[in-house]
Amino acid sequence: MTSVITLLTDYGLEDGYVAACHGVIAGIAPEARVIDVCHLIPAGDVRRGAAVLAQTIPYLPAGIHIAAVDPGAGASRRAVAVEAGGRVFIGPDNGLLSWAVHAGGGAQAAHEISNDQHFLRPVSPTFPGRDVFAPVAARLYGGLSPAELGPEIPVGRLVSLPEPTSRLREGSVEGEVVSVDRYGNTQLSIAAGDLQALGVRVGDTLGVRLGRRQLSLPYRETFSAVPPGELVAFEDSAGLIAIAVNSGDAAQRLGLPPGAHVRLSPIS
Repeated sequence: MTSVITLLTDYGLEDGYVAACHGVIAGIAPEARVIDVCHLIPAGDVRRGAAVLAQTIPYLPAGIHIAAVDPGAGASRRAVAVEAGGRVFIGPDNGLLSWAVHAGGGAQAAHEISNDQHFLRPVSPTFPGRDVFAPVAARLYGGLSPAELGPEIPVGRLVSLPEPTSRLREGSVEGEVVSVDRYGNTQLSIAAGDLQALGVRVGDTLGVRLGRRQLSLPYRETFSAVPPGELVAFEDSAGLIAIAVNSGDAAQRLGLPPGAHVRLSPIS
């Protein structure tokens, strides 16, 4: 039995958008437990939404997972329901769901959400989270089959974001900035295990190349291991390397947007 419905959006907390989605779900499936994953994804930042969802999914019960981050809302982009690992992911077909689906074991089936008998009426073209995703999730929670939502889509035709990658090369490891959190911490696609493979241990110093810039950063267990205002590299809660400033904003100081290339190497 489906145990939860989860919500991830870029709706913010200043308006009633999130409450409206909760209200629609409660009106159809009042017994459903709803978990708010995040509603402070930067507006339209599909990559950040994909990263947060994928890194949270392993800690969530299997259920119906709504994600609504779409700079093209109101356009002709299709809505989809993707089954993966005993879960159903609902959202726009813009790559937002792709990393979480991969983390859940890969897509097993997908359907376009087009059967409007399951939608709220009237449907606002700019608020699919309330009028399409929320009622559909509630009906799935109540036993509706994803196959009743619309035609099946070959899983290979779903839009996917390029997976963040890392590569060990000539005594260093190369990767990219996956995302930047609200504190300005820059999460890299480089796993802590990649540094271990290079012989780097906590307490060592890392060489960090950012384009033409070369920095030396302490590699510590946490950002608080250095004085306030100092840069540091550490393993974050997802097992990835992050660069931070204790009590500061590393992304702003270093000019590191998502997708920026980074190379790490040990300094002997």
